[in-house]
This record gives sequence, structure tokens and C-alpha cells, in this order.
Amino acid sequence: MADLKHDGYPRSNGYDADWLLARDMGPNPLWLLEDLARDLDLRPGMRVLDLGSGKGATAVFLAKEYGVQVWAADLWVDPTDAAAHIDRDDVVTLKAEAHTLPFAQGFFDAIVCVDAYEYFGTADNYLSYITSFLKPGGQLGVATPAMTREVRELGHIPEHIKKLVGWEALAWHTADWWRFQWEITELVDVTAARLQENGWADWVKWSHAVSEYRGERDDALDMLEADNGQYLTFAILAARKR
Repeated sequence: MADLKHDGYPRSNGYDADWLLARDMGPNPLWLLEDLARDLDLRPGMRVLDLGSGKGATAVFLAKEYGVQVWAADLWVDPTDAAAHIDRDDVVTLKAEAHTLPFAQGFFDAIVCVDAYEYFGTADNYLSYITSFLKPGGQLGVATPAMTREVRELGHIPEHIKKLVGWEALAWHTADWWRFQWEITELVDVTAARLQENGWADWVKWSHAVSEYRGERDDALDMLEADNGQYLTFAILAARKR
């Protein structure tokens, strides 16, 4: 069994490492969510959309740790398969594309998105769409891969990053980029926009655990080791709808 105990994420330490690794679809989703939740005000009974919920680890964490009702929406994972591994009455699984969500406007108290927003949220008009499903004062929380400097500023995608993800690294923005992108709309009040200080190190630790679990080297390790913490981390973003 891989050792995923982490002093920085006490809530996540309560979850079985093999259970979490079996749901691997990227960097450790519970560490990212636990950090993000520090910048949110999640209360029992709230309606929460977990957008890009993957195989359900974040949905379980939200429901169990914060007592919220969760709608776990994902495009790539079959909702029946996800539900079979969640087995909670307070989590509803569904298949949904991020631009055609099947919810009433103003339905949610909070929307969280862990390691998925980079696939659709960089469009200039997306914030208006996603916040339409929030109540006034509702919260949007995002944890997304980030770089310490903008690709536009660098003038290129660093070769070790380009080798793994190619042009998709264009969506790995700095926290300052996200803050401006959200604030300029005047749709939300940004309450957090920060880069994780230990984001790169956490990603390395998780990738080693994935390698041990699978019995083969995780694809991300070459990129992470070459980066050595120079560019790669995660952005933690939170806002309230006006």
C-alpha cells in the first residue's frame, strides 16, 4: 500500500490509499479539494455541483466531510459505474458536458471543480454560463493545474511540459491571470486566487504513489522531475456570485 499520509491534509488522511489510487485520473483530487475547501464556506445541507467529478472520490469527500448534497457530473465516466463505487444517498451521479448542464438556473449553493476546469473554463464567456447555476451569493471553487509564469510571458511552452501535454499547457494559467479573468466580468467577487506553495511537491508525491500502485512509472514523473518546481503547481480559486 502506498503511503499517502500528509500533514497538510488531515481530512484526506482518513481515506484508504488503495481506494483513492483505484480512482486515479490525475493529481491527488482529495488534497486539491481539501486545500480548496479552506477558501470556501461549505455547510451541511448545501446543494453542491461537483463538475468533472471523475470516478467519484471528490463527491464522496464533499458529502462525507461537509455534509452537503452532491451532484457529481462528468463526461468521461459512466454515471452507473461511478454510482457503484460511491454508494451514498447524498450523491447523485450523472453524465454531463460542461457547456450543456441539465440544471435549473440558481439551483446550487456551490460549484466545485477539481482538475477539470482547464478543459473548458478558460473561454471568456464561460464564467457567465457556469455562475448562472449558482444562487446569488453562491460559491465557485476551482483547483486547476497552473504555471508560475504565463506561457505568453515566456514566449514558449517549456520543452519538458510540451513533451507531455503539448499545447494544452496554454490553459495552465497563473493565479493572477484567473483573478483578472474573473474580476473583469463583475459577475463575481473573487475571494481567493493563489498558487499552491507545495503544489509541485504534492504532485510528485502522488505520481510516485501511482507508479507504485500500477507497477509502472507514471507518465507525469518525467515532466515533474525535469521541472523541479520551477513552473508547475496548482491554482486555487474561489469566488462568490454577485
